[in-house]
Amino acid sequence: MTGADHQHSETVIQAAQWLAEQNPTPTPIIPNLRERFGLSALEACEAAALSNKYKVWRRAYG
Repeated sequence: MTGADHQHSETVIQAAQWLAEQNPTPTPIIPNLRERFGLSALEACEAAALSNKYKVWRRAYG
């Protein structure tokens, strides 16, 4: 699935929320997410992308 109909697992969402709250962002991001949350490489990439959306939404909507 792609676009708006894409569903994320609960772990991906948790990882994205955690990453969005980190300041500074831990590096390297993908290996960090994989180790901390037990994600696959694809899931870690999805979490990283979703965390960027969360950051933008937080700035736009408080």
